[in-house]
Amino acid sequence: MRALTVRAESIVLGWRTWRGRSTAVRYLDLLAAALRPKGYGCIPRTRPPLLWVVAGGPRGHARAAIGVHAIPGGAWGYHEAGRRHLCPCGDAEGAAELVDRILKHRMFPATW
Repeated sequence: MRALTVRAESIVLGWRTWRGRSTAVRYLDLLAAALRPKGYGCIPRTRPPLLWVVAGGPRGHARAAIGVHAIPGGAWGYHEAGRRHLCPCGDAEGAAELVDRILKHRMFPATW
């Protein structure tokens, strides 16, 4: 029974994410605005809504694809595409700090 409940919740969250494209784009715009002063290049993509964040380093470029997905409780969350949940969408500055840490670690692997 639990597996059915988890599957149903997954379907509902996927539906909310698909229907809330404009919400996702708005949250990604807020994140881009918080990342630009840190010197990162932000490339928006609309289908699916993603924000490519690009940084240059001594060993080439580092990048991260950030998306927005519906999370339980009627909220939205920033996710690194294909990897992990970062933080709730109400905190663009906090998400920018996390993305900054991720990209710095990719540019300079000894830092974390």
